[in-house]
Amino acid sequence: MKHILVTGATGQIGSELVPALRERYGCAQVIAAGHKTKPQPGLAESGTYTTLDVTQIESIEAVVKQYQIDTIFHLAALLSAKAEEKPQLAWKVNMTGLYNVLEVSRKNECAVFFPSSIGAFGPDTPRDNTPQDTLQHPNTMYGVCKVSGELLCNYYYTRFGVDTRGVRYPGLISYDTLPGGGTTDYAVEIFYRAIKEKKYNCFLKQGTYLDMMYMPDAVRAAIQLMETDASRLKHRNAFNITAMSFAPEELAASIQKFIPDFFMQYTVDPVRQAIADSWPCHMDDRAAREEWGWEPRYNLESMTQDMIDRLTVKLNSGRL
Repeated sequence: MKHILVTGATGQIGSELVPALRERYGCAQVIAAGHKTKPQPGLAESGTYTTLDVTQIESIEAVVKQYQIDTIFHLAALLSAKAEEKPQLAWKVNMTGLYNVLEVSRKNECAVFFPSSIGAFGPDTPRDNTPQDTLQHPNTMYGVCKVSGELLCNYYYTRFGVDTRGVRYPGLISYDTLPGGGTTDYAVEIFYRAIKEKKYNCFLKQGTYLDMMYMPDAVRAAIQLMETDASRLKHRNAFNITAMSFAPEELAASIQKFIPDFFMQYTVDPVRQAIADSWPCHMDDRAAREEWGWEPRYNLESMTQDMIDRLTVKLNSGRL
């Protein structure tokens, strides 16, 4: 990777992936692109930022040619809950955007990272130790787009030789960006409420186990996969990866170790609960471990402590 483009750079993953890539490859080598004309502080100051509509293929190609891009981390997408609210827009952004990126990559010989998700599975998928290769019949537009994206990336690799790679992310937890409409967003919101108000009203019910990952691990996984020698990869699109699996009450208990007077109640959102109930409790990520050495560094306790420490500093500094 010499010249890198990150679409969706202002989103949850992109806002932390861009700084990590710039630290590793140099600020001038990483172009951040998003739909916002004014990105969060630091994203534009540390390197080039450009406004980009991924549904317009000419715009993508212009950026790729201008900056001689050889690798694209394609993160621009509507998340699960937002996608259910606006399924037509979700298909346009998630699928047309990916098709455009792959076409531009085919013409310009770019490698592509595409993040899939636990949302690519459905209610008939085995929920415990979900296999790498298994049934994928999602019942959400977000999931349909992810499965379609996995297949489209595989097609561009086998048919055109585009170096496509991807992972199936679990729920992601980050202190850097606010929740963006995902079903697992409770695991981010809860920290803000715990620090500011000492209470949280959870939209998922007790006992809802879901795979989760702290953002530093998610960022490292994306970079590590793209840096892996291609000869080691058998699956490419997309590897199960995970770090921890917990239910809301277990996360609340972990937070109470650091904020003893925190308490949580429940007002279940039936839409997001139905989505969560169709997703895996825990994915089998042996393929990623064997093919490119994946291994998480954070568990529930270490993630909770780091999240509280960093978010407390952020909130006290007035950055929100």
